[in-house]
Amino acid sequence: MRIVALALVTLLLPAQAIPGVPGRATAFERAVVQEMSDVRVRPKAYAKHLRELRPYFEGKLWKRPGRVPLRTEEGVAALDEAIAFLESARPMGPLRFNEGLARAARLHAQDIGPRGSLEHVGSDGARLSERLNRLGRWQGLVAENISTGEEGAREVVLQLLIDDGVASRGHRHNLFNPELHQAGAGSAPHRDYRVVTVIDYADGFVANP
Repeated sequence: MRIVALALVTLLLPAQAIPGVPGRATAFERAVVQEMSDVRVRPKAYAKHLRELRPYFEGKLWKRPGRVPLRTEEGVAALDEAIAFLESARPMGPLRFNEGLARAARLHAQDIGPRGSLEHVGSDGARLSERLNRLGRWQGLVAENISTGEEGAREVVLQLLIDDGVASRGHRHNLFNPELHQAGAGSAPHRDYRVVTVIDYADGFVANP
């Protein structure tokens, strides 16, 4: 699994304008945020979905039905850890979909996808805080996850939860951070991994008019 998490940033920055903002979020992009919200609200119920995946592991090879086998780094151990985390997690507030965050995420996906990049820094050197600042005004905490290779909303979120090969489990921590209340997802074709989905989170974000 290839997923990239960005550490949290705390700041309040003024708004600046940017041309060429992409269109409104697609059904898939909205579904990713809804799926993340569902797992925050009902973590124990979501653990059942992960349990259903255990029979498809053969060592470090994950043979999901109808999918090309995926060679993981940790095998079923990462899945079991995610299940234990969800079963012990307390329900928390939902994530609210934010169109401005979705635009920022999609712009970054469209930037890194053709270049085959998985970085949180854009081709112009802009980091998440700078990219968000171009589109509106954000406050509190912001964070970013990047997922590749998955075209279903649940599969994207499963990837973030299991966090295979990421010792810090940073994607999972971003998803379950109680100080992040809004999110937007943006997807684009990726040169090496077929599709990339960027998810931007914030405590609060108000887009430019």
